[in-house]
Amino acid sequence: MTIKRRLWMTLPLATPALAQPERAVTLVVPFSPGGAADIAARTLAQYAPRLAGRPLTIVVDNRAGASGAIGTQLVARARPDGYTLLLARVGSSAILPATDPRTPFAWDDFTFLGLLDENPFVIGVRADAPWRDLSALLAAIRAHRGQFNFPTSGPATVLDLGIRQMFVAAGLELDAATAIPFRGGGEAVAALLGGQAQFIGNNLSELLAQVQQGAVRALAVSSRERFPALPDVPTVREAGFPVLEQLAGWNALAGPPGLPEEVTAFWVGVLGRLAQDEGWLATTRRLGSVPRVLSPADTRTYVGEQVEIYRALARRLGLG
Repeated sequence: MTIKRRLWMTLPLATPALAQPERAVTLVVPFSPGGAADIAARTLAQYAPRLAGRPLTIVVDNRAGASGAIGTQLVARARPDGYTLLLARVGSSAILPATDPRTPFAWDDFTFLGLLDENPFVIGVRADAPWRDLSALLAAIRAHRGQFNFPTSGPATVLDLGIRQMFVAAGLELDAATAIPFRGGGEAVAALLGGQAQFIGNNLSELLAQVQQGAVRALAVSSRERFPALPDVPTVREAGFPVLEQLAGWNALAGPPGLPEEVTAFWVGVLGRLAQDEGWLATTRRLGSVPRVLSPADTRTYVGEQVEIYRALARRLGLG
């Protein structure tokens, strides 16, 4: 990306005038429990109340389905009173509106409050699989076209598009292996571990624990440098597929269109303090994500650029 964005690390710490919450804030996660979006939401729900400067309760509500469209549309139609927010995710908030004209919302039908983090994309297999590197896996897929399965969290998600881009880069057909859709990345990992799939492309935050515990072998990660928690795992460039560097998951906080300015200002203060909180920063890194808190305006620019990336990718892959 060509636009240089500043990290949102110096924000006013004063809490703006905002009526004290009368009830809990519902944070809608458009994917199932255990996935990257759910992990980010529950981490935010743990740390944000400590930094709010007033009583605040956040209840995480998983509304999975339709590649994240169900939960995302729910927030798009919610009353803009600040009590219903969205954990916006790359698949549901950028890929889906960029690639599927049937999407019942536009990417900018929301009040963006701030980017939270980014997740590298990782390709992995079960630890007992015979493939020791990405080249070996791709050779096996080539030799057994259509016989391998990979799990996704829906056709319009990075789990699906990332693998298909890898196929094209390797000279394979888009359907060289069969995609099995699940409601979220956590379920996709369970499918790999349960033997329903032979390989996976997923967000690092959803696979890191299994890799560290020895249940999954990571073959390549999309970060430009080796990820600190996985120093022995090559980058996609080292594995011969630099085109995959553009793949990354991300999480952002958003609300329905027309959120009052005082609600936006309240969350600007909370996320500004979050960006400086050592507990949240350490937890986010430990879970496999890279903290990257951006302002509302920079978040809107970031998401818009992501939409263009995936719109171009879909055209290049002949999708949609």
